[in-house]
Parts: sequence; C-alpha cells; structure tokens
Amino acid sequence: MSPDPDGCLERLRAIALALPRTVEKISHGMPVFFIEKGKTFAWFLHDHHGSGITAVAVKTSGAEEQEMLVEADPDLYYRPPYLAPSGWIGVRLDGEAVDWDHVADRIATSWELVAPAKLLEMGGR
Repeated sequence: MSPDPDGCLERLRAIALALPRTVEKISHGMPVFFIEKGKTFAWFLHDHHGSGITAVAVKTSGAEEQEMLVEADPDLYYRPPYLAPSGWIGVRLDGEAVDWDHVADRIATSWELVAPAKLLEMGGR
C-alpha cells in the first residue's frame, strides 16, 4: 500500500483530467474518472476490500490482454476484485519506482477503449 495515497491520487487525477471531456466522481467510495456523460475509464483503488494495494484500474480489451499483462509483469498488474470480470486490470501505484509515463499510457488507452466514436473522430486525445 502506498505510504502517500493522496500523492498517487493527485498524479492520477492530473493524468486523467487532462484527457478530453473527463470528469471525476466518487463511486462506491472511490474516485472514478468518466468521459462526460459516458463511461468509466479509470478507478483509483486504495486498500480496496482490504487488499493492501494502491492502484488504478483501467479497461483492457478483454481476458486475453489481462492474462498477458499479469503474466508479463505480476508485480505491476493484477486482477482487481469485482472489476476484473468486466475487463479491468489493476496497475499498482505502490511500487518503489512508479513509471508514471506508463501509467499515463494505460489510462489513455483505457479512455480510448470507452470513448464514443464521435469523440475519437474529433481527434480523441
């Protein structure tokens, strides 16, 4: 678990809110990032259900991508409870050296996966 979850949330917030038409809301007690009047693309997770993990959950293309990510780097990626069956993957933010550029890329990819076609046609991110 991150010793500074507020610092992680602030960095995550800056990344997510820089994407077009993004809003933040609290859902189930956690900060969640949505495309305005649309779908969720990132969840901030801190000790979610007593996991001891600080992370961001982002969309993937599905079970195959989830499996590939967890297999490639199990210290970074995990299947978050309740969210994983719907195509979400957890990206840990509590490691010794978080690669924020990588986190930003995963968040942007998640945004693209849920963005409406019209928004993507207008240039997306």
